[in-house]
Amino acid sequence: MTTIGTVLTVILAVVALVLCIIILMQSKRSAGLGAISGSSNGDTYWSKNKGHSVEGALEKYTKIGGALFMIIAFIINLVS
Repeated sequence: MTTIGTVLTVILAVVALVLCIIILMQSKRSAGLGAISGSSNGDTYWSKNKGHSVEGALEKYTKIGGALFMIIAFIINLVS
């Protein structure tokens, strides 16, 4: 494995660890299958302003971290 591969592997491990911590910090969603059928009311004040809360920030960081993880894994695959 080249030096760039080793560095990217270490970065991937750090991203994976941070991603695990962020996912564990999120609250559980109790909607379950009810959210699929539309039985839950999604137009509440809390749901509209979710992006400005801690939960919204954690969700955004989870998406960014997941995308970063996949991109780095793909680059490692190309390098090696």
